Amino acid sequence: MPELAASNQWSRRVELDPREREILSPGALEFVTSLAARFSEGIEQALAARASRRRSGTQLGFLSETQSTRDAGWSVAPLPDDLLKRHVEITGPVDRKMIINALNSGADVFMADFEDANSPTWTNCVEGQINLRDAVRGRIEYANPTSGKRYRLGMVTATLMVRPRGLHLIERHVNVGDRPLPAALFDTGLFLFHNAKALLERGTGPYFYLPKLEHYHEARLWNDIFAHAEGALGLPADSIKATVLIETLPAAFQMDEILYELRERSAGLNCGRWDYIFSFIKSQRDDPAALLPDRSQVTMRQPCMRAYTQLAIRTCHRRGVHAMGGMAAQIPIKHNPVANKRALDKVRSDKLREVTDGHDGTWVAHPALVPVAREVFEAHSDGPNQLTRLREDVDVTAEDLLQVPIGTRSEHGLRLNVRVGIQYLEAWLRGHGAVPLYHLMEDAATAEISRAQIWQWVRHQAELDDGRTVTPTMVLHVIDQEMERIADEVGAERFASGRFGDARDLFTQLSTASELEEFLTIPAYALLPD
Repeated sequence: MPELAASNQWSRRVELDPREREILSPGALEFVTSLAARFSEGIEQALAARASRRRSGTQLGFLSETQSTRDAGWSVAPLPDDLLKRHVEITGPVDRKMIINALNSGADVFMADFEDANSPTWTNCVEGQINLRDAVRGRIEYANPTSGKRYRLGMVTATLMVRPRGLHLIERHVNVGDRPLPAALFDTGLFLFHNAKALLERGTGPYFYLPKLEHYHEARLWNDIFAHAEGALGLPADSIKATVLIETLPAAFQMDEILYELRERSAGLNCGRWDYIFSFIKSQRDDPAALLPDRSQVTMRQPCMRAYTQLAIRTCHRRGVHAMGGMAAQIPIKHNPVANKRALDKVRSDKLREVTDGHDGTWVAHPALVPVAREVFEAHSDGPNQLTRLREDVDVTAEDLLQVPIGTRSEHGLRLNVRVGIQYLEAWLRGHGAVPLYHLMEDAATAEISRAQIWQWVRHQAELDDGRTVTPTMVLHVIDQEMERIADEVGAERFASGRFGDARDLFTQLSTASELEEFLTIPAYALLPD
């Protein structure tokens, strides 16, 4: 295994090209090594605590041990100017063209995503760091190799935020000693080392979105990581800011506590609805009374989803910080004006619900949706945010958050889960993390719902609306039939050249296993090429 850099603690299984060596410089590696030396054990302990809580089978609820934190009248630190208005945020992977288009989109914020919208190939992760370094310095360009069209940054760009991979993931290509580096430290450390000072010099700062937290102790761990990084890099104290995605059911019971742990650097909470639905299934996997209906019926109008989002608004505004709405997965539908109008109307309706509830901003997945979301938020907001709307009328109980969505389960829903899940996994295995399917932008979170829902239906022998019981045999039969449909839809050549066989095998394994895999990206990561 060749040496990666001067530090003999580091190694990587393939040689580096010159651009990679710029990002993985000796200084950068030494900094990330220091993060790993100090925090890898804490990450392992956090993951072990997650598993222990799950095994304990304790009913989810608000923590008695932190009642005083919830009752006290503290607030988070004031926000920097460029985070006061976040009416529209656009998210997407860290490829070069996407970064340029997103920064030019007219959104207030672009969240560059190393996590759910990114397939974590070595090339994607390292080139993503190269792309962000160039974007921070305003020198990023891209030329389409086919058309020759050139892309450059405009005069006004969105504020940059970065979502690193979650604590549960590793960067297998890099070892510190004999252990793979936590992916969260790889993504965060490299971005900070190369860009934190440059961002501060430009009047902004190093801003992050933190994914998949399940406990306030994990927020404390992230705060410690950021504080250490500030000291090691000579940054002003608390200059690193972070928004936490409330996208797990356990975290919904600890919103105050999570904000408190990050109170000097908090930029609020975001309602990550798709991962939250996945977590709703996962957290109650052993409860036959927690069966979900078809994914399409688990909307934000369901009582449990209303409770979750309104609690986020009340909690954040009480603490003086932003409560961000969730993702509208619709994308423009070309060559079909009627269907495109229906899609845009759904986006408007979703954003109107958010802004009238009191959210301070929202997410979109496509630049064409930025004006739609902005129009709604500008029309119904009195200023850059709605922090003065305290929503003291909101009173959410544990029972509200745990209320199971109502609806029906259908063969159509089963088949759609299969079709979406397999096609997404196939694209992910080829290095694509954000995939347009059936006029929606799918990412790892929506694929997680697809496979976990089938697993839940099989595990508890769910009954479909036609009276049939979902069994492994039924699922395997549906997978066989849907593979034929997928082949017809994508074409024989594309089907033969893709990784549909691998995707099918993995999806079958995940949806029919005796135990629910915690994250599909963990076994899928082993199937990515070096």
